[in-house]
Amino acid sequence: MKDTEKQLRKGVLDILILKLISEKDMYGYELMKFLEEKSRGYYTLKEGSLYPVLYRLEDSLLIENYPGEATGKRSVPRKYYKITDRGLEAVLMHKKQWDLFVESSNYIIGE
Repeated sequence: MKDTEKQLRKGVLDILILKLISEKDMYGYELMKFLEEKSRGYYTLKEGSLYPVLYRLEDSLLIENYPGEATGKRSVPRKYYKITDRGLEAVLMHKKQWDLFVESSNYIIGE
């Protein structure tokens, strides 16, 4: 992957994950698969890339986690993530910023 593409992906990952969690509560693996599916394979993450983003969003009080129910005798409850009111406000703000970014960049690039 080229350096520019890598930086672009990394730059929008917080926004994308926050948006997906705003649509429904999800646990980590589910979130990785949903992101991959919705992006048609463009965003394929490993746990080492996802969890720092989730922790950053939690530290910013944009999402919070809660335990799900254990499904078997020896299973560990999944940690689900849900959006906060502050997170919902951030999604709207990011959407406006994104629209301006894309419109301005496309104007310069010649799209």
